[in-house]
This record gives sequence, structure tokens and C-alpha cells, in this order.
Amino acid sequence: MSQQESPTDEGLNETEQTDKEYVFGTWSFQNEVSPTQVTDADGVRFADADGNEYIDFSSQLMCSNLGHSAEKVEDAVAEQVREAGYVAPNYTTEARAKLGEELAAVTPGDLSKTFFSTSGTEAVEAAIKIARFYTGKQKIISRYRSYHGATYGSISVTGDPRRLEAEPGIPGTIKAPDPYAYGSTLDPMESLEYIDEMLELEGDTVAAVLVEPIVGSNGILVPPDEYLPRLKEIAHDHGALLICDEVMAGFGRTGEWFGCDVFDVEPDIITMAKGLTGAYQPLGATIVTSEIADHFDENMLCHGHTYAGHPVAVAAGLATIETYREENLIERASDVGEYLGEQIDELAAKHPSVGDTRGVGLFRGIELTKHPEKRVPFGEREDKVSQGTTVVDEVSSTAADHGAYVANMINTLIVAPPLTITEDEIDEAIEAVDAGLEVSDAAMET
Repeated sequence: MSQQESPTDEGLNETEQTDKEYVFGTWSFQNEVSPTQVTDADGVRFADADGNEYIDFSSQLMCSNLGHSAEKVEDAVAEQVREAGYVAPNYTTEARAKLGEELAAVTPGDLSKTFFSTSGTEAVEAAIKIARFYTGKQKIISRYRSYHGATYGSISVTGDPRRLEAEPGIPGTIKAPDPYAYGSTLDPMESLEYIDEMLELEGDTVAAVLVEPIVGSNGILVPPDEYLPRLKEIAHDHGALLICDEVMAGFGRTGEWFGCDVFDVEPDIITMAKGLTGAYQPLGATIVTSEIADHFDENMLCHGHTYAGHPVAVAAGLATIETYREENLIERASDVGEYLGEQIDELAAKHPSVGDTRGVGLFRGIELTKHPEKRVPFGEREDKVSQGTTVVDEVSSTAADHGAYVANMINTLIVAPPLTITEDEIDEAIEAVDAGLEVSDAAMET
């Protein structure tokens, strides 16, 4: 652990105070930003400058799938930096070529050719452009409870309230209802028929339907088994592509390589990032079917980045894929995920403020309620773009005080630990969440 630094009058040490002064905090009112200095991370745990240690029960931002001790990835990064820290995209490296081949192997069906970028939002930007280039159409249908990224195209297809300050966004983006059984006016399968009607009424102008197979930061929403297969049929019936945003659900999080694998669906395009390198390097990817890839043999792919296929990032990605395989982490996530689900259900039975639990594998959500018999959320959508803290924030903070970091989004605790977590570590983190839920229990309406 690093030596602790003296706190300032604001309760921040020197590093934290300097960061607050000179670096923008993300998605924040800057006067509320209070950065915490991380000084060490190992396995599924990390520590701060005050010596507090936490189980990383949300894999930071649902991205540290391998935890914080992936030696094979660390070694691959160091070796590639020594060999060539950067080459332009018109050159290649062995790692870039092999990673493209590996992604064709682990993605479902005929997905075969990849564009590499540096983040999930860039992966979505590429998908939007490719869909428009390929179909000759402009419109993209996405859903209201979604997050697809922060750049202008990606925030425009995002549904959650973080898009509002960026509007008007790019033209041609349309929002649809979600498969959200808890608190929606439409049954999940009814929402599909709504999308079918949207496509009909838009005429032959929709390039693609873009969805997270399992919604991530807007509540861990798991659709019925028949939802995604039927959505693909509907999209294709209207001449639209199906794009699956796997940035959060991909790479073992669900106990399968990708969220769409849970439903045995092959999308036309998949976007990915986060677990692609276990967050050891910033890397995004957009993979398409061979039919779409062939289109660009005689039609220009009018898209690129300076860092497309960055050699250090793709080296990390290749080592990450190898680690998933060698340590059998995809299958392990399914087994350990079942145990996690059981522990969350037991926890929910103890706490009346838990209104709903959802999830697959190591991708779980705990949604809170003020009322034991009704959906009365502590956190509302507008809280995402408002000042102040909510009861849900206080639940997460209390869990952290007891040794587990658990992210929360609007009204849901997001439990998405590294795929390497053990049952004993799950038990330890569940105890901390148990303490946190006492806060929401005490805040319920009487």
C-alpha cells in the first residue's frame, strides 16, 4: 500500500484535491465531485489512500471482468510496449490479426470481421455508421432504458436522461419501449409489438434496431427468452439490421460469451468493449457478419481512428481472450453466478425495501422500493441529472463502509463482480450489502 497523504480542510488528501481542481469528474456537478485515491488493487479487492479495502462487487464500472491480477494480460501489455508501442492503422501486428480471428471464433454464427476502436461509445458510433452505409437508410430505433455511450451518435441513441443535455443529437434516432416487467405499462412481449408497429409506420427508412440484450446501467433488465429472437425477426421483416450492444453484458458476464448467446441469437452487428480487455487497456470493437463485411469490398468504409487497432490495446485483448479460455472463466461465471443469484434472493427475503431482483450469471440487479406492496422507487430517472444524493446512494455508501463497493444506477444496485470471485468472497460482500439495505428498510414509507 502507498503511504497515506495528509488530508486537506475538505477531507481530501493532496492527490484527491489536485485531481478535483484540475480534472473534470464525469457525469457530475463539479462542486459535488469527491474523488477517492485508489492505491492498490489485487484479485477482487482494491484499497484507497486511507487504508480501506473493498471487494469490487461491481467490477469498477462493470468492466474489470478478470479482477485486478491478470498477469497474462499485464505481461502482454509490457511486451507489446517494448516491441512497438504504436503503429498506424494501415500497419498491423500479430496481436491485432489474431484478436480479429479470435473474435470471429467466440462470437455467434457468421460474425466475422471487426473494426477496432478505443471504447464502447466508439464501437457504437461505428455500428451506427456501418448500418447506415450498408442499408442506405438513416434511422436507428433504440430504447428508453438504455445507455450506449457519451459521444454524439451514441448519446443520441441512448435512452436514459443523460442524453437530455446533449440534445438535439444526431437526426434519425427514435426511442422504443423496454422489456421491463417491473414498473412498465407494457408487458415485455407487448413492447415488441409496439416496435413492430413503429417499423411499419416509419416505412422503409430504418437502418437498424439497437438494443442491449440485457440492459446494463438502466437496471439489469432481462427480457423473456423469446424476446430477442422475435425482435430479430421483426427487424429483418422490415429490412432493418439487429445491433446488439454487448459492451457491458459481453465476455462471460452472463455465463456465456455474450448476452445474445443466452437467447441463442446471432445479431447482424455486435459492439463490445469493457470485458474485451478486462479494462486493462481501452479497447472497443464492432464485429459484423460476412455479408455486411463483403459490402465494403466495393464500397468505402468511410470511418477510422488514429488509434484503430492500437497495438498495446489489442495485445491486452488477445491475452484476455486466452485467459477466459485457460481459466475456464465463462463456464465458471455461470456456476458461481447461480450461487450469487441464490444469495441475492435470500438477501431480498430479509429486506422489505427490495422490490425486485433480476439477472443472469454474474450480472445481477437489486431494485429498491419505498413500499412493500407497490413499486415506489427511491431513485427516479431525473435523479441521474440532478444534484444531491438519494437513499440508493446511501445504501451503496453504507455497503462500502462495510467493505464492498457496489455501483448503483437510478434505483438499482448493480452486482457484477469479477468472474474470478469465489463463493466465500460473495458471502463477504453480501454481508456488506445486507448492512446497506438496512438504510433503505429504515427509509420506507409507513
